[in-house]
Amino acid sequence: MPKQLEDKVAIVTGASRGIGAEIARLFAREGASVIVAARTMEEGQHFLPGTLKATVKEITAAGGNAIAVQMDLANEADCKRLVEEAHKNFGSVDVLVNNAAVNWYIPIKDFKVSHWRAMLAVDLTAPFLLAQFVIPEMIERKRGAIINISSGASRGPGAGPDYKTKPRGGTVYGTVKAGIERFTQGLAHELFEYNIAVNSLAPNKVVPTPGTLHHKLVDSMDDPRGEPPELMARAALLLATADPKKLTGRIAYSQDFLKEFGML
Repeated sequence: MPKQLEDKVAIVTGASRGIGAEIARLFAREGASVIVAARTMEEGQHFLPGTLKATVKEITAAGGNAIAVQMDLANEADCKRLVEEAHKNFGSVDVLVNNAAVNWYIPIKDFKVSHWRAMLAVDLTAPFLLAQFVIPEMIERKRGAIINISSGASRGPGAGPDYKTKPRGGTVYGTVKAGIERFTQGLAHELFEYNIAVNSLAPNKVVPTPGTLHHKLVDSMDDPRGEPPELMARAALLLATADPKKLTGRIAYSQDFLKEFGML
């Protein structure tokens, strides 16, 4: 059975752990050469478990092809270097997955401006920059896929007055995710004529990851209320391989999206 991403090159940011690592592993199993990027190369460089080295080790042990690029997504030069490393090692980029994010669940009255700027830089500006760096080659080859990982937080808590039962502190995170969804649809519109798909993807439920566990959004990595990261990876694979003329500009939710195509 042919692999769905055979001879393709994919960049996955935030791939040292969680959803990003899961997407990178699946893409590699499906034949892609994967560039995994994040801040954490080695154990001890971040308070959360998971490293780029571990992700690459898993991929190569399973017969896949991957390299790690340690970088700061808030740094424009690093974003450019990431794409240059992809070119140097594997060639032109076919798939870009903007998964990396930083987040603080803090009410606005206590939110630091430095945290606001950091979230805008990593969660919004980095996807913008990376898209800019890969778009020219995608236009030249008239093919490509850009997937921006979003969140149900983009929808907001809705209208009042029934606010007492809803958690607080996600205003800035929801704001940047609403921004990435608007960016997604605008970019999809701009690139449609070049056969380039641009979609966003969010989980239907909170995915148990080291990050969501740290923020107490789940009780454990096996929390039955959560959604397995494998579903996000499978949905991302579908978006990476779908016909851009039929599937672009979608604000997709993993389980709903997989059910739509008879895959769940």
